[in-house]
Amino acid sequence: MEIPRVTLPKALDIPQLYYNPPSARVPSYKPMVIPPADLERPEDTKAVETTEEPEAPKLKIPVIDIEMPIPETAVVVTAVTTAVVAVATTSVTQTLFEPIKKKVQKQLQAKVNKWKENRKKKKDSSES
Repeated sequence: MEIPRVTLPKALDIPQLYYNPPSARVPSYKPMVIPPADLERPEDTKAVETTEEPEAPKLKIPVIDIEMPIPETAVVVTAVTTAVVAVATTSVTQTLFEPIKKKVQKQLQAKVNKWKENRKKKKDSSES
């Protein structure tokens, strides 16, 4: 008895793929050194006295190449507080005075309409 044979075609030549895992640049920062609250100058040293004042911080605007001084914190706080109070006051007073404004407008419009009617009646009576 003869066993049948199967002839298979040659396998395809598939190139091997190499996988390179992604890499990224991890952001880093310089550590900030914060001195302890009870830090004191050593006894043998003297304080260095400087007469220079620190330069005011400036904001550089790149498009127009201008350096604008940044206002002090107290100035910014005052401006923001003033703006918030102004907006709040306007919002509150607007809601309070809106009904009053409508009533006054209605009364004035009624007087204007009455005046127009009287004027028209006088004009019509003088023509007849």
